[in-house]
Amino acid sequence: MEKLHFDIGINATPRKVYDVMLSEESYKAWTKEFNPSSSFEGSWEKGAKIVFLGTDENGNTGGMVSRIRENIPGKFVSIEHQGIMRGDQEITSGHDIEAWAGAREEYTFTEDNEGTLLAVDIDVTEDHRSYFQNTWPKALNKLKTLCEAK
Repeated sequence: MEKLHFDIGINATPRKVYDVMLSEESYKAWTKEFNPSSSFEGSWEKGAKIVFLGTDENGNTGGMVSRIRENIPGKFVSIEHQGIMRGDQEITSGHDIEAWAGAREEYTFTEDNEGTLLAVDIDVTEDHRSYFQNTWPKALNKLKTLCEAK
């Protein structure tokens, strides 16, 4: 795996960016860039299981099974991806999982003169690098719009 880094300045407080980013309705809005039906089930609390879900073009539900490694409101969130969902089936081992199990997705909220610098650091496999390099900036711009509009 390799690490990718993205960041964006948002004219809002770190706590507001955090709240908008993780609240259920606005989460669905900014993550539409990844999947139009993007959602989550579970909790953002440290140690909690959380499942990120979406529907593919054939109507099949899938997603990622993850755990919240750390959550310091308005400062830092760390997610560790542990497996995938295929329909109602949770898959946490096997060849498809080995390549990226343990991958991290981390958000750092830093207050600056303009509001917040949001930094995103993610572990990716080579076959997903291009997708994330194209999609993350779009998703962050959508998040910025949501934060600055509210």
